[in-house]
Amino acid sequence: SHPVPTEQTSRVGLMTPLGFEELAEVWFGEVNIEFEAHSISDNDFNGIKKLLQQLFLKAPVNTAELTDILIQQNHIGSIIKQAEVQEDSSDDDEDDDEVFGFISCLNLMERKGTQCAEQIKELILSRCEKSCEQHVVEQLNKLLNDSTKPVGLLLSERFINVPPQIALPMHQQLQKELTEAQRTNKPCGKCHYYLLISKTFTEATKSNSKRREGRNQQKEELMFANAEEEFFYEKALLKFSYSVQEESDTCLGGKWSFDDVPMKPLRTVMIVPADGINVIMDKLKDYLSV
Repeated sequence: SHPVPTEQTSRVGLMTPLGFEELAEVWFGEVNIEFEAHSISDNDFNGIKKLLQQLFLKAPVNTAELTDILIQQNHIGSIIKQAEVQEDSSDDDEDDDEVFGFISCLNLMERKGTQCAEQIKELILSRCEKSCEQHVVEQLNKLLNDSTKPVGLLLSERFINVPPQIALPMHQQLQKELTEAQRTNKPCGKCHYYLLISKTFTEATKSNSKRREGRNQQKEELMFANAEEEFFYEKALLKFSYSVQEESDTCLGGKWSFDDVPMKPLRTVMIVPADGINVIMDKLKDYLSV
């Protein structure tokens, strides 16, 4: 099992920007763990599906189908696993292939008609209708259904105790793969926008006291489970949050608290223009490089 997240989640040691297949060293307390990146393969099905369930919780999204699609288009995306250890390799054989995180992208227009793509669009539109004014709902619906400007669902998930430094090389590699896919006319090549569904939190006491002040929701301080996604949030042309507190009563949701302040789990939806990705990557370099 994975530790319940706290303010002292992990201590991060030096980690240089990675190339694909290179190693990173990250310190968890006093445990030194090396990670390595690989292309997505059939063996990663259970690990990726588990991480998708961590994101979607009880929402009606076919995570098995979504995982299958991500595996099929393995020219896009990568997974991170613990590097092979020579010593004591027989102790935890069943965990050798555990997926600690992955990154990929699903072109929602290319995958139009698949159950998972339609469910994801329906999910965020329904949540938008409950959380936002009508003009925002109309803008989101238009973006998701414009066949001339495809939206790519950007998925970057990892276990909570894997530090954000690992995200920099993964995002850099994904952008290279998306560029190459566009050049060679492979699936998931050109996306005009990226859709992110980010795991976020806000103080439960604040959200309860301002329950009726829907327009002030964005003014509440958001904390991101994946810290680097705050840079995407800053560049989003459309963004809103919705509560998943009633869905988070399992180990996947976790019981979050910071300095003994109870936290309300949310999902924050963002639509980010693809032409702003280079600026975001530069900010990630500044923030995550040591």
